[in-house]
Amino acid sequence: MEVHNVLESQTIQELPPFATNSLSPSSSSSSFSSSSASSSASSFSGVPLITYSPVQTELNGTEGNVESSFNEWFRFFGIMGNGSGIEWKDIENRFDRISVTANASEPVLKWSDFGFCIGMQQSPEFANELLRALRGRKDCKTNITKGELYSFWCSLTDPCFDSRIRIFFDFCDRNMDGKITENDIKQTVLLSASTNKLSLTHEESEDYASLVMEVLDKENRGYIEISEFETLLRISLTKGPLQAKQSSMAHNSYDPFQEPTSKAEILFRSYWRRAWIILFWLVVCIVLFTWKFIQYRHRTAFEVMGYCLSTAKGAAETLKFNMALILLPVCRNTITWLRSNRRINSVIPFNDNINFHKLIAGGIVVGVILHGGTHLACDFPRISSSNSSIFQQTIAPGFGYHQPSYLEILATTEVATGIVMVVLMAIAFSLATKWPRRQSPSLPRSVRHVTGYNTFWYSHHLFIPVYALLIIHSMFLFLTDKVAEKTTWMYIAIPILIYAGERILRAIRSSCCEVQILKASFYPGKVLSLKLHKPEGFRYQSGMYIFIQCPQISPFEWHPFSLTSGPEDDYLSVHIRTLGDWSYTIYSIFQEATLSRAKDYPNLYIDGPYGAASQDHVKYDMVVLIGLGIGATPFISILKDVVNDIRKAQNNHNGCSLRKGPVKAYLYWVTREQSSFDWFRDIMKEISNSDQKQSVVEVHNFLTSIYQEGDVRSALISAIQALHHAKHGIDIVSRTPVRTHFSRPNWFSILSKLAWRHRGARIGVFYCGPSALAKELERLCTKFSTKTTTRFVFHKENY
Repeated sequence: MEVHNVLESQTIQELPPFATNSLSPSSSSSSFSSSSASSSASSFSGVPLITYSPVQTELNGTEGNVESSFNEWFRFFGIMGNGSGIEWKDIENRFDRISVTANASEPVLKWSDFGFCIGMQQSPEFANELLRALRGRKDCKTNITKGELYSFWCSLTDPCFDSRIRIFFDFCDRNMDGKITENDIKQTVLLSASTNKLSLTHEESEDYASLVMEVLDKENRGYIEISEFETLLRISLTKGPLQAKQSSMAHNSYDPFQEPTSKAEILFRSYWRRAWIILFWLVVCIVLFTWKFIQYRHRTAFEVMGYCLSTAKGAAETLKFNMALILLPVCRNTITWLRSNRRINSVIPFNDNINFHKLIAGGIVVGVILHGGTHLACDFPRISSSNSSIFQQTIAPGFGYHQPSYLEILATTEVATGIVMVVLMAIAFSLATKWPRRQSPSLPRSVRHVTGYNTFWYSHHLFIPVYALLIIHSMFLFLTDKVAEKTTWMYIAIPILIYAGERILRAIRSSCCEVQILKASFYPGKVLSLKLHKPEGFRYQSGMYIFIQCPQISPFEWHPFSLTSGPEDDYLSVHIRTLGDWSYTIYSIFQEATLSRAKDYPNLYIDGPYGAASQDHVKYDMVVLIGLGIGATPFISILKDVVNDIRKAQNNHNGCSLRKGPVKAYLYWVTREQSSFDWFRDIMKEISNSDQKQSVVEVHNFLTSIYQEGDVRSALISAIQALHHAKHGIDIVSRTPVRTHFSRPNWFSILSKLAWRHRGARIGVFYCGPSALAKELERLCTKFSTKTTTRFVFHKENY
């Protein structure tokens, strides 16, 4: 699965648009409901299977509370990196830094620097229009004094909502005549779209401007005045952040923080499977080390080499065990088969197979250092420099009664093979670490050329000569003549047979699984969607993934991709984003074939399916699916599966599903580019158009490129979004029935409201994206599981 990071750190100086946004599972800012669709019954009939949170005013506040909320949300200045609004001292410091003094007069600010000075350097055109509105009919392209700038700041931060409405009205009123025409709205919509990095055509802006006039200009005068304009903004705020805040306050009327569970109990419940596996592994390693350590403590060779010998031999025994064990976590077919057994899956954490593989690799590194280091630095010098009489009385038979020099020891078969093994393992281990594998920009350019996924993949196959050398190394051991003591082959025989069998099975299966490509589609962001013929007998569960090989690129490379088709579909589909050499090449090949109208696409082979963390969604009645960017792919299949299960249950006479699965699913999809919504647009519409009596899927889209709701730069977009969705049931940003939220989600708020909504439930939280957010989500899941009656169980995709 290929993912990209959609959460980038922001600096205080840049006054970012990505301020946090609170959202409850029942907030209206992503709603598609009977209330919003009542005016569009011709487009949507019945109650949809997929809902986007109906508008519910759950707080009976006073007029003063409502007005205060408007004042808080409608602002000209964004939230700074420290979470507070911009202060005059910040603006003054910027003024002093960039102001100029002309003809010995007071310092002035160039009008073109107004945007930077007030924190709108990322939207200079918007800032220039704001300056025009503040200056009224005066020439807006004259320099600004500090006193004038202070008066502007006072106007923009005026606590009176009407005052700020007047400024924004003048912003939209191009000729400053107190009337906003349809053309004024169109121009402001285009400017707002550009400021928020939204794709919008002139025809669409005309339609949206016409919609605003249709709703507000009841008398067909051809313009609206400030009273109608205020109504427009209040509509957007009521359906957006204000309603979410009110809903949040209403939720707080019930205290979910009851019957707290101790943190120790929650940690035990969350990590006991990992803990017992790691503890068992450590115990086995310690027992093996101790056994060999004591055994060689009583050998005659101990008189020459002392505890160095015991340490080296104890480490060698753990190395045998770990060299055998490290193959098992990457036997994907075996793991997929084992995890299908619920009893085994409930005890062994198969989702952490790659992490366990890395842990064993760390154990091997420690073993190599102890074994090889003590031999080279302690044992061999003691052999070559030991007293001749003691040497002859103890270990001379093992060396043909010849006391070797240090160099002669290094030239022996057992030592030479050991050194070569260490070198090969060091290469494979180094290239498998995070930075070289992902070609980190922090690496020198010369190094980056020889790193990357391909280098990691090929270097990992050095394990073949390593295991061959390990066998040779074990047959020529110092001080060990008995065949029964040469036990390396006993450790590694079964794991090697299992792994080799898997590779043979994979080669046979993949050679028979050349798939017919039914359709290739291209989406913005260089995303390739492939619709493949489903091989006969190919069965899988939602959340699984497959490996894909394109012989035209390489006959050896296989790359994993989540299936975005449902188990009930008669085809297979994957979405591939160009994030590396292989994905970029396959995108180019298919694009060239499509543009040239070639009859045949390149040959593709598939291998799988294989189990993943998302496959465990069937264990829960409620699931929360969190995908960042292309990380939403494993969850699309799950949504389809959940919908199909509910449909089958409703078609049964007894109303029971044929198999256990979630009865409620939440999808939170976070992306920074509007074009990303094109990837799954058809799928979202397909799900939303399912005519069912019970809503089971709730989708929330977040677009981080838009300034947060309540910011003046996104205010008009938010207002038109609310009007258009209420009339047509389609969101103007995603162009699907899913309402789009602006800015990043507030995960604390989301999980808090889920805990309130599903009190006492056990909710599976599945995440696919960068590790930084995974740590935060896992921490929050533990926190809410500890403090509330709701249990959140966190799962992360690992590939």
